[in-house]
Amino acid sequence: MKNKLLLVINLVCSSLCFSQQTVTWDDLSHVSYSEKKFPGYDEYFLSPIFLNPVKALEGKQISVTGFFLNIAPEDNVYILSKGPMSSCFFCGEGESNTIIELQFKDKPYFKTDALVTVTGTLKLNSDDVEHFIFILNDCKAQHIN
Repeated sequence: MKNKLLLVINLVCSSLCFSQQTVTWDDLSHVSYSEKKFPGYDEYFLSPIFLNPVKALEGKQISVTGFFLNIAPEDNVYILSKGPMSSCFFCGEGESNTIIELQFKDKPYFKTDALVTVTGTLKLNSDDVEHFIFILNDCKAQHIN
């Protein structure tokens, strides 16, 4: 009996070590910006400087709730936004830290502005201007009722 109890405790503790961390949009707001020249474009862009609370999340599996934006499904371009499409970053209503690029394992089937929780591995991007500053890889999403 004692061995079974120890086994159960061990399984519960080890699963907690590998579980995802729930992150809020406020958690992702710890970013500042500086101008940086990107030689490939011969132009200056605002480049993110990730502060320690955000740096600590890099490479970790996280879950974030937001609005699903089905931008170009034929090209696998999906975004999670802090606000709905009408008030998202592209409409001038937010900063680049209010959107996350989503890289799904399997093609998602959500309508634009569906409220979803997305889980994936966070990548911080300060070097590739053709991608967002936050990228979630190997995503899975769940619709929120």
